[in-house]
Amino acid sequence: MVIVEKDTLKNIPFLQIVKKDIEKESLPLIIFVHGFTSGKEHNLHFAYLLAEKGFRVILPEAAYHGEREQSLTEKELYLRFWEIVIKTIHELNLFKEYYVQEELADPNRIGLAGTSMGGIVTLGALTQYSWIKTAVSLMGMPAYESFSLWQMDQLQSQGFEVPFSEKEIEDQLAMLRQYDLSIQPEKLNGKPLLFWHGEKDQTVPFKLAYQFYQSYKDTYSPEAQNIHFITDKQADHKVSREGLKATVNWFETNL
Repeated sequence: MVIVEKDTLKNIPFLQIVKKDIEKESLPLIIFVHGFTSGKEHNLHFAYLLAEKGFRVILPEAAYHGEREQSLTEKELYLRFWEIVIKTIHELNLFKEYYVQEELADPNRIGLAGTSMGGIVTLGALTQYSWIKTAVSLMGMPAYESFSLWQMDQLQSQGFEVPFSEKEIEDQLAMLRQYDLSIQPEKLNGKPLLFWHGEKDQTVPFKLAYQFYQSYKDTYSPEAQNIHFITDKQADHKVSREGLKATVNWFETNL
């Protein structure tokens, strides 16, 4: 039987999904990060199927979301997008440290995944943590600097004034480069990485993910055999049933 447990770690609410008969054992661990304006409960279908395969799955709540929300408008939340991404990347290590210390996670079998913003978090985390054995990005992209510039263009095209000075923008871009996998692909170090992305995605541009994939494949052979990209020609910003099954199969094979 798969169980869902609600808990907090360092004031971060999260859900743990695991088979009841093995919940006290050291298991392969998957941390799964939700998307922007979403919440930890929205990925329970992923977590359930992964737990059925014997994984321990953690669904953390990102800052300003769900139980951590602070009554911000969607625009106010959008302006904090990168603050949320970077904070979430740092918080991932808290979960890894806790579950390894408690001997509930195999330190050599830890995976990371996420949808949309969670996929972006996943790809940034690969530049920071050697303990990630394999990862799945669903509708995410690794090009932090390019995506940040695209976001500002989108705001301006919709008639919004970007409330940052040129220096503030440059400081943010400089900070984001530290987590930008597209400009330091060597940080991937041959780790198995799966992308799933819909070609019609207007929220996180498909091309920013696919360009990285193509570049990595061209440059890092034979390590590039460990990176795989599933394109859904009909999908927009929503993971298909096929993407769900591919995620489960990926972790079952690589973790």
